[in-house]
Amino acid sequence: MTDEKEYHIGIAPGEIPKLVLLPGDPDRAHDIAMRFFEDPEEVAKKREYWSFRGKWKGVPVAVCSTGIGCPSAAIALEELIKVGCTTFLRVGTSGAISRSVKAGDLVIFTGSVRDDGTSRQYVPIEFPAVASPEFVLALIQAAKDSGAAFHVGIGHSKDAFYSEHSDYVADREGMRRKWEMMRNSGVLATEMEAAALFVIGHLRGVKVGTICVAIGENVENEAKIVGKPPIDNLVTVGLDAIISLK
Repeated sequence: MTDEKEYHIGIAPGEIPKLVLLPGDPDRAHDIAMRFFEDPEEVAKKREYWSFRGKWKGVPVAVCSTGIGCPSAAIALEELIKVGCTTFLRVGTSGAISRSVKAGDLVIFTGSVRDDGTSRQYVPIEFPAVASPEFVLALIQAAKDSGAAFHVGIGHSKDAFYSEHSDYVADREGMRRKWEMMRNSGVLATEMEAAALFVIGHLRGVKVGTICVAIGENVENEAKIVGKPPIDNLVTVGLDAIISLK
């Protein structure tokens, strides 16, 4: 162990396994560790970053919350890479864009529309935000094995949560056209972290994937929150996929 802890996450090299789940909500990180890990232990709690280590089916794994949005998720990823982590899976929630996605369904991202600001400070907008191919395949297999309802395709990452509601923005008609364009283009769901994680993961040479559970269904150009579906399928599918890449 070393006292050289990273500034934001409060973790030092050797304190956390290489396989890391990345939920946004710190309480969800705690819930994942306590409910699903074997021998869970807290690693650190600082700012929006709450981390735990344990095992899944005998394999060392970890979970670290990222907070809301690409800026804080980028910090978590950069610092976790510095302490030796190599494989990262965002396990989060998303709102449906496609009308085929129902609340409780899992959405496996092959890539994400870069509608965020963070990833643009790393590379030009022409650069794609794509998941590690081996992660996509591992998630598909784990989802099939679980029997959970799931979708595979392109997601969308944004900075402003309420911008998906056209009544909250100045250009209401323009926003409605934007969401309709994405739906017509086959974009499945919207969230707030994947694009930056994919871009940084590629730049740093680590594996990054994203799987989300849908918490909203699209109703007449507005994502309607219909409650919080259980995270059991999200977490178990994610854990099975990440340990297959060890």
